[in-house]
Amino acid sequence: MLKKLFKPFRLSRKAKQPSGPTVLDAHEHRLSCADFTRNSANVAVRLQQAGFEAYLVGGCVRDSLLGVTPKDFDVATSATPEQVRYEFRNSRIIGRRFKLVHVHFGRELIEVATFRSDHSQTTDDNNDRSAHDASGRILRDNVYGSMADDAQRRDFTMNALYFDVSNEKVYDYSTGFADIQRRLIRLIGDPEQRYLEDPVRMLRAIRFAAKLNFDIEDSTAEPIHRLAHLLRDIPAARLYEEVLKLFLSGHAVRTYELLCEYGLFAPLFPSTAKALEKNPEYVNRLLRNAFSNTDKRISADRPVTPAYLFAALLWPALTARAISLQNDGMHPLPAMQEAAHQVLLEQLKTVAIPKRFSIPTREIWDMQERLPRRAGKRADMLLAHQRFRAGYDFLLLRESAGEHTHNLGDWWTDYQDASDSQRRDMISNLSSQGAPARKRRRKPRTSKPSHMQAGQE
Repeated sequence: MLKKLFKPFRLSRKAKQPSGPTVLDAHEHRLSCADFTRNSANVAVRLQQAGFEAYLVGGCVRDSLLGVTPKDFDVATSATPEQVRYEFRNSRIIGRRFKLVHVHFGRELIEVATFRSDHSQTTDDNNDRSAHDASGRILRDNVYGSMADDAQRRDFTMNALYFDVSNEKVYDYSTGFADIQRRLIRLIGDPEQRYLEDPVRMLRAIRFAAKLNFDIEDSTAEPIHRLAHLLRDIPAARLYEEVLKLFLSGHAVRTYELLCEYGLFAPLFPSTAKALEKNPEYVNRLLRNAFSNTDKRISADRPVTPAYLFAALLWPALTARAISLQNDGMHPLPAMQEAAHQVLLEQLKTVAIPKRFSIPTREIWDMQERLPRRAGKRADMLLAHQRFRAGYDFLLLRESAGEHTHNLGDWWTDYQDASDSQRRDMISNLSSQGAPARKRRRKPRTSKPSHMQAGQE
């Protein structure tokens, strides 16, 4: 009687258990330990030798399958963070929301994570291990489980592939291997629930789609428009890191297109999105050109500063705000300065741009006001300014978007290549063309004789 009563309950619980993985042998996936760094493979081997399960997982497996050299290496293991720390003296535990272990080998860092479990499968009420907010967003995720549980907790199927260094087999608990072949980004589990758990997954879907040239699977894409507003609840510091990943991966143009397509650009840059609505042709051209330049520099392995990126992203909002302040009676120069202050202050509420980049961003904007003033020694002083090159590049960006600067960009291009005598002629020509002369500062009046003034000076 009791067996009959509890049989349906046991069957329902069994149905919820993750199914066994598809095991791919080396000849099926064509990966080997040689596709990963020696240090990353050694971390997995040492953990296995210590009696734990350990696999290379995530992006390094995905990229290797795509023929792309991985940059980051992650290991998933049954060992707890404290146990991993015990095995590797060159490691440290980081994070509270999601505890990880970083194992350092010189400049190379291997990230080790303990198998996670679905929160609904545990009765642990310890808020230090697991916590959600009212909307379902995960605040802490330190409930540990098996490899099968861990696979279900990962975001996309293509990131839930586990490579065993001991036998070179790949364990696939979903459709990851097939989705990589189809070039599809697919969330594991119910998409809406997964986005509620962590809205940043929407940005990750966009980033991977742009980076890998994948399509976003229909059911994964469908809730994004409806849930885009959830990004407003994400800490601004975390969104800053995500924005850098989005636009500094070498695929900024495609990323921008997808962010706009799925309604995710406005939650990140609300004031710029408003400017885009009012003047779509100019703003769209400016941002696309800025992103294109960024992609070219990254492709050429040239340095890119986030300050330039944020200067471009916020410039349309800045100019719109400055015009509004001028219409209220403010002089153009203080209007630009006040607009810069307001725009950056508002943006910090969404994306926490650190001062080491917000200050250079303002200096790039400031150069746009200084570059037209070239009379006397000002041109040479500007040329020696540490922000001249960034300001000059930004001037060319503005011109490429259709801003009229009276050929200021061409003038500065010629001035940089000119000889000293040619530069003097260019400055002289400015005066003859009616450039505003530098005003002399009037000396204060005094009752003392002029020869006393000369002596004191």
